[in-house]
Amino acid sequence: MSFRTDYLAELPHLTPETAPAAALRLFRHQAEHCPPYAAYLSALGRDLRQVARLEDIPFLPIEFFKTQEVRTEPAGWAPQETFLSSGTTLQQRSRHLLRDPQLYRHNAAHIFRQFYGPLTEWTFLALLPSYLEQGHSSLVAMVEYFARESEQGQDAFFLHNHAALLQALAEAKAAGRRVLLFGVSYALLDLAAEYGAAPELQHITVLETGGMKGRRREMIREELHAELQQAFGPAGIHSEYGMTEMLSQAYSFGDGRFHAPPQLRLLLRDPADPFSVSATRPDGALNVIDLANIDSCAFIETKDLARMHPDGSFEVLGRMDNSDIRGCNQMAGS
Repeated sequence: MSFRTDYLAELPHLTPETAPAAALRLFRHQAEHCPPYAAYLSALGRDLRQVARLEDIPFLPIEFFKTQEVRTEPAGWAPQETFLSSGTTLQQRSRHLLRDPQLYRHNAAHIFRQFYGPLTEWTFLALLPSYLEQGHSSLVAMVEYFARESEQGQDAFFLHNHAALLQALAEAKAAGRRVLLFGVSYALLDLAAEYGAAPELQHITVLETGGMKGRRREMIREELHAELQQAFGPAGIHSEYGMTEMLSQAYSFGDGRFHAPPQLRLLLRDPADPFSVSATRPDGALNVIDLANIDSCAFIETKDLARMHPDGSFEVLGRMDNSDIRGCNQMAGS
């Protein structure tokens, strides 16, 4: 069988113990078969035979997803779907080319089940107007898939129709289903401002995906969550860490700390030196290894600043200077 076939069979069964070896195998494969990554590594002049640890891997700057077709050959495949990052008309949007759209959806569902249980226990509703309006959103694709697989029998997206959303919330709760409301930050604040502490908003799981998109002033996470809790009750506001360039997600359950699945490995680097990467550094700029990115590039140098905790969880502290706002949950923290 091919490397890709063998690797994809292993992906759902990765553990924290087996993931590093899988990452090194994928690195060697993509170092040869992902042309933009191979060209970048060649320009660095690094001896790839000396890459023995995750910290030794050179990470691809995330800007390559804006300027290059980041895909791993040699199959010569044509993209079946393309995800685009959010942005203004003046910004160049990142592109993630998908060889197999179901890989993204199945992987996202597998991760969700690890943290939240079966999809069929949930009703998924969403206030994601900017993502819907711009199109080609990985987040919208994920919520669509979750709602279909949950067999909830209700529309998931409400754009700006808050009254219809409240009715859907009431119906789902009356049916005894757990409710998860995805929402971009400014849309959740708009809902809270209009309906306050309405009973329909109580006792649901709210998952904010970050981003004011220029609609409201930027807020630190603690301030945002405190304001949202006035409408949605004292339970913690959940969050997702993901972005267009990643096919995997990490989740926070209300305390601001994100928890990553085995297929998502995180390392920190010195913000002033992209090649100074450490597995023990407590804070710095974030490098991501997304082991679901078999058809693009799994090794991404992001522009996010983060803090790692001894239990493996992490906080997103904000963005490096002069980098554009992007992705999901890229809100400045304390």
